[in-house]
Amino acid sequence: MLTIRRYTAVDKPLWDNFVALSKNATFLHYRDYMDYHSDRFADFSLMVYDGGRLLALLPANIAGDTLYSHQGLTFGGWLMPLRHFNANTMLDVFDAMSAFLRDNGIKRLVYKAVPHIYHKYPAEEDLYALFRHNARIAVTNMSSTVVFDKEIPFDRRTKRNVAKALNSGVVVERSEDFASFWKIITANLDNRYGAKPVHSLAEIELLHSRFPENIRLYSASLSGEMVAGAVMYEAGDWVHAQYSSANETGFSIGAMNYLFYWLITENCRNKKYFDFGTSNENDGLYLNSRLIETKTGLGARGVAYSIYEMDI
Repeated sequence: MLTIRRYTAVDKPLWDNFVALSKNATFLHYRDYMDYHSDRFADFSLMVYDGGRLLALLPANIAGDTLYSHQGLTFGGWLMPLRHFNANTMLDVFDAMSAFLRDNGIKRLVYKAVPHIYHKYPAEEDLYALFRHNARIAVTNMSSTVVFDKEIPFDRRTKRNVAKALNSGVVVERSEDFASFWKIITANLDNRYGAKPVHSLAEIELLHSRFPENIRLYSASLSGEMVAGAVMYEAGDWVHAQYSSANETGFSIGAMNYLFYWLITENCRNKKYFDFGTSNENDGLYLNSRLIETKTGLGARGVAYSIYEMDI
């Protein structure tokens, strides 16, 4: 019989060790990443045991009578081990979870599964369990991903922008100047959408200090001044564009296209997937057609990020 309990700070070493060995966890699921915004979310992460053996983890937070997996993360459903775990086990986990949530007065689960491109090994047992528990897809966002073992079909517009940036003298390199990039992206988001980056400058610098090889900034500069940049999250077989932006000069000379072209063709060739992230607003109902066309022009094709709702 499986038992479930909530995570506490004392469990951090056990949690992190499990994440390191899980077949579908990423560095975003380590507590040093999850807990940087613990003041914003009421943590309700779950740990399920089979006797004395830790069987699976669910990064989660609670708001009202709803459990979310986890609102501060792009994705993060049940994290599973490679061995001694299959669809039968996951059905048992969902049964135990449902009983635990009912006992705690929780009426709804909002569940963000880890997309398959981030799996170390196939790990979609949770999707089957969601189906068996009558979950419904509430949101689908469209991401765009390059697969490196396939031919990368850059379009003519991308090639023109790359040539324009090279002729202008743009230099691309790894950078530690998060402050300059944050000025660019903050101004761009404010002017275009009246929005701000999800992370503050202090938060992204903190996370970079904790995960320096997983969170990297790359810059495109003209005459020594940053005109475009991208914060890349990377681990194992994948790399993900967490943030990217350019100022007016950068856009006018194709610096953003050149930066991504350089990352794809030169810097990240040892990876399997290059994920640009989603191009949606309004819970997936609005698709930014210009943005997704740009990503398509860089050789990326569609991967769905789905969010499920399940009544408890």
